Amino acid sequence: MGANAQTSVPTFTAGEILTAANMNISARTGIPVFADTTARDAAFGGSKKTLAEGQYAYIENIAGSAATQYYDGAAWQTLVSSGLNLISRSTPTAASTLTFDNVFSSTYATYMISLEQVTTSSAGSYMSFNLRYGSTTNTAASWYGGIFGASYAGATFAGNATSGGTSFRINTALDPAGNGSTFNLIVSGVGSASLKPGVITQNAEYPNGVVRNGSAILQNDTQTYTGFILTNSAGNLTATVAIYGLA
Repeated sequence: MGANAQTSVPTFTAGEILTAANMNISARTGIPVFADTTARDAAFGGSKKTLAEGQYAYIENIAGSAATQYYDGAAWQTLVSSGLNLISRSTPTAASTLTFDNVFSSTYATYMISLEQVTTSSAGSYMSFNLRYGSTTNTAASWYGGIFGASYAGATFAGNATSGGTSFRINTALDPAGNGSTFNLIVSGVGSASLKPGVITQNAEYPNGVVRNGSAILQNDTQTYTGFILTNSAGNLTATVAIYGLA
């Protein structure tokens, strides 16, 4: 915390003596800085400045990161930067399933998942995508969608179709380790139980020069989803996975 950080939100009363300390606080006026939300809540209230709509606070630690918040009259909301905001980046190795929990929230309406240099230990295996809430994977048979593709030679072909599936198959085949493929997934509707989640995929598969595109919707809107899982049909997966919030 900086030496001149404002860490209180005082108000003055009639007849109060204006001290040097009071003047120093006024001179340093800005967004008050708090270690956590508990310190924030303690500062707004009591004999100090009453919490009101439009007030700001900078929190040094919310779930491991800093954030600027504003009060909208009912609750504290977190300001987010526009564009792609990195949530996590990891390099899982030799795993049959890749699980990512606590990466989705109501902060963003849409997320982008980038899978770079995806390789497999089993030729011809494919990945399936599903959503998770807490530590539970959605197992309802309610995914509907499909993928189609084109090769570098210009041939087009239909891909996998999903009708009432328990997951969405996002590609048709992966090549053995050393031949990395790239995938981008756009996921929306996961931060609210009232929305039907959907996913759009774009894949570039090595070495056959195939580009595939697909989309699917999950006809199950009873959960607020917080994560996802990628399951390989055979063998293990290795990849670099980056997850972004779109603001």
